[in-house]
Amino acid sequence: MTGRKAQLADSAQIIETAHAMADAARRAVLPFFRHGDLVADNKDAAGFDPVTEGDRAAERAMRALLAERRPEDAILGEEYGESEGTSGLTWVLDPVDGTRGFLSGTPTWGVLIALSDESGPLYGIVDQPYIGERFEGGLGQARVVGPQGEAKLVTRGPRALQDCILFTTFPELGSPDEAAAFRAVSDRVQLTRYGMDCYAYALLAAGQIDLVIEAGLNAYDIQGPMAVIEAAGGIVTDWKGGPAHMGGRVLAAANAAQHKAALDILSDWP
Repeated sequence: MTGRKAQLADSAQIIETAHAMADAARRAVLPFFRHGDLVADNKDAAGFDPVTEGDRAAERAMRALLAERRPEDAILGEEYGESEGTSGLTWVLDPVDGTRGFLSGTPTWGVLIALSDESGPLYGIVDQPYIGERFEGGLGQARVVGPQGEAKLVTRGPRALQDCILFTTFPELGSPDEAAAFRAVSDRVQLTRYGMDCYAYALLAAGQIDLVIEAGLNAYDIQGPMAVIEAAGGIVTDWKGGPAHMGGRVLAAANAAQHKAALDILSDWP
């Protein structure tokens, strides 16, 4: 059994495995957070793309569990690349999404886990280990568990663009054209906030905000959040309304009204 058919037979085991991975990643990464001796290596000679031993330790912990529990599945991880599988399913892992925030001591980074087939994510987790919040969506799940207990994830209802809250990570947002497209939306909304990394997507799924717009993403940046948002009733596409699960330019919206309003602006840009 391969692909999406597997969700019918394996969903309980998939969900159990994903939570075990998130637990293992928490244990591996938290000793490094806000530690005075934390060192970051730069993966980008032309800029700053940090990676820490916390990133590597968390991904190793998740991969070890997959080797034990689901060796037939493929893996795509930010730090250790691709591992082939035979099931038609791929675990897409970002052990620390928001390493700049991790380095800075802000609790906006997260562990991202998705299980996907060729058409996109079936299930995903956004986990914030320091706060102790875990957002999950897909395979019949749409919930958050954290310091305030457990709650169902439901995105905000429709509203005009002028009443929306918009998030992104970097004010410069990719190329000059991409930054200009973002500003064209930002100029129309009620409030724009920056620097939230993957936590912005979690807040969208939880009904706190309306839009997240980003560019230059990889598959491991978006597939976990995408599964959670879609399970909560939201929409995730590229800037032309097409598939977004492989990354690139991403528009996440709480509802069809917010999505259309932002897309009408973004789709006019090259």
